[in-house]
Amino acid sequence: MKILHLTTIAMSHQLLLRPQLLALRDAGHEVVAVSADGPEVAQLQNQGIRHRVIDGSTRGFDLRADRRAISSFCTVVRDEQPDLVHTHNPKPGIYGRILARVLGVPRVVNTVHGLYATDDDSFQRRAAVYGLEGLAATFSHLELVQSIEDVELMRSWPHLPGDRVRHLGNGIDVRRFSPSDEDRRDVRRELGLTEDAAVAIAVGRLVSEKGFNELFSSWPSVRTNAERNGLPLPHLLVVGIDDPQKADALPRDVIARAKADGVQLLSHRDDVDRLLRASDVFVLPSYREGVPRAAMEAAATGLPIVATDIRGCRQVVDDGASGRLVPRMTVEPLADALSELLHDAALRRAFGAAGRAKAEREFDERDVIARLLDAYAELGVS
Repeated sequence: MKILHLTTIAMSHQLLLRPQLLALRDAGHEVVAVSADGPEVAQLQNQGIRHRVIDGSTRGFDLRADRRAISSFCTVVRDEQPDLVHTHNPKPGIYGRILARVLGVPRVVNTVHGLYATDDDSFQRRAAVYGLEGLAATFSHLELVQSIEDVELMRSWPHLPGDRVRHLGNGIDVRRFSPSDEDRRDVRRELGLTEDAAVAIAVGRLVSEKGFNELFSSWPSVRTNAERNGLPLPHLLVVGIDDPQKADALPRDVIARAKADGVQLLSHRDDVDRLLRASDVFVLPSYREGVPRAAMEAAATGLPIVATDIRGCRQVVDDGASGRLVPRMTVEPLADALSELLHDAALRRAFGAAGRAKAEREFDERDVIARLLDAYAELGVS
């Protein structure tokens, strides 16, 4: 059958969905990735995934561009006549589900990568997000949800049949993300880090939503705590692109101050697995997550994790067993948790071993693919 996967940008296909797309290709289906153009398109096509461009597809709110994206998507659907449309991301997930059904696509599936509202958000924001998601979900045949807490929430919506909402989970290649002493030594030499240095690492776009304001504000306290205890100064590595066009982009002075405090900003890297192996603690102070892949990768690498106590992060981190959960948008608890783990090697080893075992049990992408194929089979796609 012909299956269209709709996302905002091609990077989502290549970095997040590629194993699922390849599994569908290997099962004999014609898979078409649909998104904005980007450098990842050539990589997808080299792997046998055809791509159609959506003109005007952007992450931000731009009414004129959004109208072009909607029109472009309709053109693609009319041209391709797919047997199934599978939508992802907030905006494509809304217009894609509705228009696919209006245009007569026989099967419509959506993946909820994480609802864009939390219990801490205002009533108005939660009402808007849940209202739009609930409306769009009435047009799909299945809602595949990554976070188990999002599953419970969506099944409580009175207008949405509970059997339409399924737990998909999120997965990684647990074989790729595993501990390695050799990588640890090599990467530390490359970055000028000593063998005995305590190293924390964060992975994510440099935007406020990922909690970098709080992380950078906490870091001087972490270093001061080390000095008071007669320990070498710890290091913080940050892997992720600067995203100045985002509404919540980090101010330039925040980035400059972080550099002055010794933070190493590594921008985009293709060797995150090696960088994780060179580190001692993973930190994710995000405000909102689906089921964070970077945290799952850290757990599979055997790193203890400091993360915010929010949906998604709670699915990855067992507080007090594989890491510490701290309140979101706070500085002092974050600094305390980082200091504790950076100072205590025995606790790091215990938390890291528990995280690795959890990753092997719960985060294997092969299990996610199997659940996806089972869901498709229920819709007659096999």
